[in-house]
Amino acid sequence: MERGRGALGPALELVHTGRAPTRAVLTAELGVTRATAGAVAAELEALGLIRVDSRPGGAGGTQGRPSHRLSIDENGPVALAAQVHSDGFRAALVGLGGRIVATAPGKVTVSADPAQVLGAVVGAGAALLAETGRRCVGAGLAVPSAVAEPDGTALNPLHLAWPAGAPVRDIFTECVKAAGIDGPALTGNDVNLAALAEHRHGAGRSAQHLLCVATGHRGVGGALVLDGRLHSGSSGLALEVGHLTVNPEGRPCHCGSRGCLDVEADPLAFLTAAGRTPGPEVSLLQQARDLLREEYAEPAVRAAAEELIDRLGLGLAGLVNILNPDRIILGGLHRELLSADPERLRAVVADRSLWGRSGGVPILPCTLDHNSLVGAAELAWQPVLDDPLGALGAAA
Repeated sequence: MERGRGALGPALELVHTGRAPTRAVLTAELGVTRATAGAVAAELEALGLIRVDSRPGGAGGTQGRPSHRLSIDENGPVALAAQVHSDGFRAALVGLGGRIVATAPGKVTVSADPAQVLGAVVGAGAALLAETGRRCVGAGLAVPSAVAEPDGTALNPLHLAWPAGAPVRDIFTECVKAAGIDGPALTGNDVNLAALAEHRHGAGRSAQHLLCVATGHRGVGGALVLDGRLHSGSSGLALEVGHLTVNPEGRPCHCGSRGCLDVEADPLAFLTAAGRTPGPEVSLLQQARDLLREEYAEPAVRAAAEELIDRLGLGLAGLVNILNPDRIILGGLHRELLSADPERLRAVVADRSLWGRSGGVPILPCTLDHNSLVGAAELAWQPVLDDPLGALGAAA
């Protein structure tokens, strides 16, 4: 029994990440007896986290008797996920398996007061919880800034009007408590959380050393997942890839340098290179995507895309030389650039990396919509994944 209780967390993570679709697979992955795996699955079902099909199907994963299928309980608990970026903010409810249950309409005005913005996004999430009646395990927040540990401060929110060092975790925690939401309130960098979500549920599955680089609404971010865990460095500040220099004579960067990836390969850089003046109607990211998808055949647009691809490729090649990832995934506008001319980007990386010609690293697009939101929810789900009975048993 004690061994079975100790297997609850690993078992839940296997189902959560889609690696144990049946009880037979769960038994094999955990290295326990069929009886123990059955007891573990039954306890997770009793906690309202998973469902065990009472009628075994034919795809058990092993020869012989069919195995009971395991799935996420679609009516189970959720995590409140919140994201803030330069063009707005959004709240969502996310269940196990990375499934978005409900989202609030995105807001497009981000004030210079973090408390006001975080209060509004938590309020939107609380309204979703009230509407759905779902139990909440906690809350996670994704922000476009390095989040320094252990204090939880937004060290450099360069694309927001927030002050450097804003105590976003403390503010978020206060807002969550004020809204009457139970569970932990946690905060992380948006690209870090996107990488975590993609590793568990998207294009990064099965990668051992996953590098994620993305440009969202402004700037460029990066993240590294090693053996299933985010590599955040000694104080949460690792992988600030946006400040790699890829064009020494290039555009001035907010950090004080010039030609950083942050200003050479983001949506504003693309629109500017294509000779387009951004408008206020929709986000910079959406304007850049629309231009790339709808007018790529126009010479100025194609030339701008090639310029960004070359800058991005230089940055990725340097990261490959340093980190030796086994997979690279690209998000935001970078995903669209990869789709527009995959061979050009892969060729730049191969030509500039030390072992690129002998076996280049796979470069793939991110596959999850709202992956930073899903990653923010992963923060809140982690205590449940670590100890389901401890996190939920007392109140079940």
